[in-house]
Amino acid sequence: MAEYEACILGLNMAIDMNIQELLVIGDSDLLVHQVQGEWDTKNSKILSYLHHVHELRKRITKMEFRHVPRILNEFANALATLSSMIHHPDKNFINPIPMRIHSQPAYCAHVEEETDAKPWFHDIK
Repeated sequence: MAEYEACILGLNMAIDMNIQELLVIGDSDLLVHQVQGEWDTKNSKILSYLHHVHELRKRITKMEFRHVPRILNEFANALATLSSMIHHPDKNFINPIPMRIHSQPAYCAHVEEETDAKPWFHDIK
């Protein structure tokens, strides 16, 4: 149900922005295959979500759902985790998150020796 709620929120935002062509990429096998009509459901809770997605789908001229395995969807998972932490007074709005793409991976090349003779994890709370 959480996957459907996130999808519905995204579709509502796309409709509000008057988007007419949309590619929905999801890592939920269940949602993508059910929306495409390849899998069916008898769960009445999920069925109501599915019907709502189909109703929203009618309001967008061209929409395609594509499944991406979770292992290949790390970036989307990171964004989903970040977005779940944001609390905004308007539940349908999330402030943009500024992001930078680095050309090299980040790593620590210099580790200083502990001078207080305590283990490295002593100061971590």
